Amino acid sequence: MNEAQFRQQLQEQGYSDAVSVDYEPNSANDMHTHDFAAFVFVLSGELTLVTEDDTATHKPGETCRLAAGARHYEQAGGSGATILVGRK
Repeated sequence: MNEAQFRQQLQEQGYSDAVSVDYEPNSANDMHTHDFAAFVFVLSGELTLVTEDDTATHKPGETCRLAAGARHYEQAGGSGATILVGRK
């Protein structure tokens, strides 16, 4: 998927406009939840999403989704990561 296709899917599926988020190299945050569902597109670097049920690493051009209320944390790879996030 490319960025234009991602942005089109956000609109078609009722997500907010994409917001860019940058992660420092090898950074990770604590386990947490959000009150919104997220649709994520990786622009650069590598982002690992860890949930209570799964761990998946995403690279540029890849997407992932996270349900509202899902416990998770994000961890960036050695070169950090930049992602786009749509919320609903």
